[in-house]
Amino acid sequence: MASTSHQVVQEYIALHEAVLRERPSNASAMVHQYYDLVTDLYVYGWGKSFHSAPRRKGESLTAAIRRYEKRIGQALADAPGSSPNPHWLDLGCGVGGPMRTIAREFGARITGINIHPGQIARARRYNRSQKLDHLCDFIECDYAHLPPGENMYDGAYSIEAICHASDRRAVYAEIFRVLKPGASFVGGDDCLTSLFDEENAQHRKIKRDLELGFALPGIATIPEVLSAIEEAGFELVEHRDLGPAGPSEVPWHVSLSSNLTRGGLFRSPLLRRIAPRGLELLEKIRLVPHGCGAVYRLICFGGDALVAAGPTGIFTPFYFFHARKPA
Repeated sequence: MASTSHQVVQEYIALHEAVLRERPSNASAMVHQYYDLVTDLYVYGWGKSFHSAPRRKGESLTAAIRRYEKRIGQALADAPGSSPNPHWLDLGCGVGGPMRTIAREFGARITGINIHPGQIARARRYNRSQKLDHLCDFIECDYAHLPPGENMYDGAYSIEAICHASDRRAVYAEIFRVLKPGASFVGGDDCLTSLFDEENAQHRKIKRDLELGFALPGIATIPEVLSAIEEAGFELVEHRDLGPAGPSEVPWHVSLSSNLTRGGLFRSPLLRRIAPRGLELLEKIRLVPHGCGAVYRLICFGGDALVAAGPTGIFTPFYFFHARKPA
């Protein structure tokens, strides 16, 4: 975590406020700064896939995340006219957790799109260590401004990543441009549901906290997401909210409020009390970079917002969609 400090966290907060109020064009810089701060702790405390997943009763969160990633890959693989050796795009690939799952499972070549060079470098190391670097490569760019060319890729997916875009219509238009005719675009995204009430002060606070805690330049409603996908030219094949838990599933927010993975770094009430002070002590003796405690608090702030959102039903992190570019 390079040169992280309390001051840098405050700079991120100020940049986020500017994005929300007056300068949405700064969203990419804001997201870049956020991941400068949180990537190390995300990897250590959550894992290499920077998303959650609908979880069955008795299923670990790690297993649920892998199953969710495979579901998205399977939708691409099952698309009519799918190539036997497909080349797919991963929009907002993070450190490559989903790409490795999907490449290993389906044998697809995957190109990850990411604006953060540090995450790309880390993902390359992980890919080499798992002997998947022959299938996985990267382009460092903003997914709202993909490299020139049309009709190049056999499919694309994104998992809780396009929510970082200030103009998702521009992102969907770029994806449409680079996909081959008949290719599918599949993913899941953060959305406000129909239960969100702008007049409700609690709802507004949860929304603001989610935006700050996860570097979101606003949160789209489900109709806004679907409308933007169709406006780009895609045909919707399937779309539905995977957030509501069925009788054999665990409510999605429960995974964020219990001690389930890697020592419960972000979810254990005990660790939540002692970790900030412990990290600050380690900062003083220079065993961890200065500011880790402040970054930990920022991540927990976002987690608390998710836990608050879950029971209200106003937000879903799993709005699943499958769209297709007309042949």
